[in-house]
Amino acid sequence: MKLVRLALDWTPNINHIGFIVAKEKKFYEEVKLHVQFLTPDIDNYISTPAKKVENSESDFGLCPTESLISYQTKKKPFILKGLMSIYQDDISAIATIKSKSISRPRHLDGKSYASYKARYEDEIVRRMIINDGGKGEIDLHYPERLGIWNTLIDKKYISTWIFINWEGVEANQKKIKLQLFKMKDFGIPYSYSPVLFSSEDYINNNPDTIKKFIECSKRGFLFCYDNIKESTEILKKYLQNSDRKIDLVNAMKISKEFYGSRKNFGRINLKEVQFFLEWLEKSDIEKINLKPEDLISKYAY
Repeated sequence: MKLVRLALDWTPNINHIGFIVAKEKKFYEEVKLHVQFLTPDIDNYISTPAKKVENSESDFGLCPTESLISYQTKKKPFILKGLMSIYQDDISAIATIKSKSISRPRHLDGKSYASYKARYEDEIVRRMIINDGGKGEIDLHYPERLGIWNTLIDKKYISTWIFINWEGVEANQKKIKLQLFKMKDFGIPYSYSPVLFSSEDYINNNPDTIKKFIECSKRGFLFCYDNIKESTEILKKYLQNSDRKIDLVNAMKISKEFYGSRKNFGRINLKEVQFFLEWLEKSDIEKINLKPEDLISKYAY
């Protein structure tokens, strides 16, 4: 058995269901891979999945497309490449508790935002506000990452970035009405998230492992298409106690809508990545001399 480590971008949740199903159904084991999940709560998210891969603490990780960009544009570039996208369309949104005073992004001017402190995050949120006619003068705060969602529920901060198929489902169950702002509705061609990635070195040196891991992971997600009840029961065993109350069947149904077709599951469209690269540069967020092929491995398209 070959040990393969996957650094998750959050504590286990609906976005990870295919990997967990593939492990529990022994899809990885069939091709002699022993998969270990690394969750951010082991170090209170001090180290991101990208950093874990850079430090050789993990072989694979999950991150948004912008992390692939930021690692190739930092002072000491480190090449990470996307291998598979879980969703074909953006399933995230900027969220705030629904109120009469905030019905559009421009109403977030002067309001608090709980940030994950990702390299481009704050500028992307500012740009959304500006695109809606605001000034982009958001009040930024940086609480502990794993507790950010609770700061919104507890009304400590006004807004944050969420996944509608996870925090959105939980809010609905708790009768908390959210106002959601999707990037694409305000002129931002936000790219794929989360993306399965690895380092260029690992990809080049382990082509057989890469192929097997991608194929088995896809098989895990595709299993969920027709086996929602069974797959969510499998996921439940990996969840934190507080998350086991979330309506997993509903979360899975929402997720499935964003998976795309079975045939195209996991693919990354280079044109979509190019649109995002061009937008970052046009918006003066990043000076970029990269092509989509520099960020996305051939295994993803």
